[in-house]
Amino acid sequence: MRDHQLRALIQVAESGSIRAAARQVNLSQTALTKALKDLETEVGAELLSRSYRGIEFTPAGQALLERARLSSAILDRAKEEIRYLRGGSGIRVSIAITPLAAATAMAKAFQDFERIAPDAEISLFEGLPSIALPGLIQGEIDFAIVIADPRDLPYDVDFEKIASVSTSIACRAHHPLAGATHWHELQSAQWALNLSAGSQGNQLLRWMERQGIDRPEKITYCSSPLLMKDLMHRADRLCIGPRALFTDPVFSQGLTCIELTPPPPDVTLGVITVKGIPLTQAARHLLTAFKRQLRGIS
Repeated sequence: MRDHQLRALIQVAESGSIRAAARQVNLSQTALTKALKDLETEVGAELLSRSYRGIEFTPAGQALLERARLSSAILDRAKEEIRYLRGGSGIRVSIAITPLAAATAMAKAFQDFERIAPDAEISLFEGLPSIALPGLIQGEIDFAIVIADPRDLPYDVDFEKIASVSTSIACRAHHPLAGATHWHELQSAQWALNLSAGSQGNQLLRWMERQGIDRPEKITYCSSPLLMKDLMHRADRLCIGPRALFTDPVFSQGLTCIELTPPPPDVTLGVITVKGIPLTQAARHLLTAFKRQLRGIS
């Protein structure tokens, strides 16, 4: 299995056709088709199929494509690592971070990192497991600092705990339920929750079931922290999140925590990386800077 064959497979996926892919890599269609045929012979499975909708990937092709993208990203990062070690420019680090890490650690972590690698280029992604995991597995993201239940994560990633984090139910200031103290008072409330795998919303609902607390009747499903915050301000939704975020002087403007008995469960803040794939030295430096700032958060 050769590098040019895997890159041909990736280019077909990105271009949508063999003709367009060949043009992008400056090869004839015949040469590109041969590379793909040789690859199919080597793996012993059909990777692509043609239909009236164009080129489509078979299940075997899709599986190989994911690994090919990861392999390509690893090689690209190896080249960047060598440039970094030789003092060259062009270093890139791509990360996903949760709003809690952004609010409490990002600015100082970036300052620390920029003293070590002033010319590095940083790319940021939303730190939700449902968004970060595909990017990690395809090699587009170096690491993700997220709130997650490790039991909900796929087998091909590692999760390192950073801290246990207290959570709160929050609403806009002066919300009619802002002074509630018991869960039954929230039964008729409208909520905005992220219910993707491993999310705080999912963890909350499982905890409520174990506690014998009735599930919220009205839920707006939302995976965007920005939209959740807007729903809290403009549509009187209740949300769950880290208490440290809801008390952050910038993020929490116009919001308040509802002091409930019992309080909602703690969640785990940690870093996700791809199993068996080492971080580049630049990525390790940036992760260390974040861990230093997040130490002691609760």
